[in-house]
Amino acid sequence: AARARRGLARAAAAAAVWIGIVSWPLVLNRLYPRIWSEASYVDVAGARAKPLGLVLGLLAVAWGHVFVVLYQLARHTWQKEWFGDLKRVQPRETRAYFFAEGLATHLSQPEGFVLLGAYLAGTWMGHLMPASYYRFDGGIEWLKVGACLLVQDALQFLMHRLEHVAHKAVYRASHKPHHRFTNPRLFDAFNGSVADTVLMILIPLYATALLVRCNVWSYMTFGTLYANWLVLIHSEYHHAWDPLFLRLAFGTAADHHVHHKLFVKNFGHLFMYWDKLSGTYKDPRTVRPFVPADAGEKRTLGEGAAEASSRPPLAGGEEHSSMMGPLVG
Repeated sequence: AARARRGLARAAAAAAVWIGIVSWPLVLNRLYPRIWSEASYVDVAGARAKPLGLVLGLLAVAWGHVFVVLYQLARHTWQKEWFGDLKRVQPRETRAYFFAEGLATHLSQPEGFVLLGAYLAGTWMGHLMPASYYRFDGGIEWLKVGACLLVQDALQFLMHRLEHVAHKAVYRASHKPHHRFTNPRLFDAFNGSVADTVLMILIPLYATALLVRCNVWSYMTFGTLYANWLVLIHSEYHHAWDPLFLRLAFGTAADHHVHHKLFVKNFGHLFMYWDKLSGTYKDPRTVRPFVPADAGEKRTLGEGAAEASSRPPLAGGEEHSSMMGPLVG
């Protein structure tokens, strides 16, 4: 009975987090005509962007992120009673931290929320987006949401590889700070550099907007799925949906941890299609640090250490923990 209850709790939490992530546009795309007059979001002259769409989009991402944070908190607070023992992505290494410290560090990253918010505000209010993005009619166009996710991830994959191989100076100035986390936690998702965010996130975002023309609700849905999925793949623990995602070649926490551990594999984030096509995919189940150690076996980095040792030493200091809040891990 306890095992069944925990399985049900894991499934319910998994469903709740994904439904929660898209709940803002899912609900408001039906209710908005009753809440706001047409003059609030339509500029008849077409010369000036109305801020309502921007504000709702930012709130959609923030609202979805509340569900991600609550999901992470619930897994740790009630893991014994409801979820059972959480399975580490890298079971041979323990990285303990305090939840309040992790959350505070996560929310205070200027290269994350501040820079993304500035980009969204600038492109929206500057009327730099294609005209379709300012439309409120039509509801959520799910095929276009999927197209946005695929195009964004493909472009991000290319920019990610470029940061690694273009020049050592480019790598040091952009992506190397994020790679100091060889065993990342969920709250490390946006901990990197301004240059990394610009090259790997903002440029692909704007290119995606120019390539896939959708309305405001589809843009909102894509935005909250994209941003929160990026956070979830940095989780230090496996998710209940990972077995399904592995079969579909959707990005999982283990897939992304492989990149943080080996550096030269799994450059994709949301999808593993591009890595499989280019020969850079590495199944986490074949990487020794991701396989639980036998009883009595000492902590080892195995294959991950061997491959990582061929890379230049990482800058930025060691991973850290703080004496704040309840201990995680």
